[in-house]
Amino acid sequence: MIQVEVAYAKPDVQVIIPLEVEEGTTLEEAIQRSGILEQFPEIELGKTNKTGIFGKIAKSDTVLREHDRVEIYRPLIADPKESRRKRAQKKEKKSEAASAADSVSKA
Repeated sequence: MIQVEVAYAKPDVQVIIPLEVEEGTTLEEAIQRSGILEQFPEIELGKTNKTGIFGKIAKSDTVLREHDRVEIYRPLIADPKESRRKRAQKKEKKSEAASAADSVSKA
């Protein structure tokens, strides 16, 4: 038997369920045995929710090792590339505004 954890977090609640499972147990089997799918019926494995082990995406048939933490990830609400692009544009505008203000104060 090995010790593992199954973790899921929403903005307002985080759950980590410790489990003792047989060697050779897969990621998906641990999730099923944890009961987390009954606790959070909005989880849709393989559809909207990806899974991983310690922050790295992993397939459902990945065999777990001692002390692995299985994580169920919520879907992204924003495209990371688009968010970075918007932040860069905002920073660029601030920089331009600061340069313009500096030019005015020197005149």
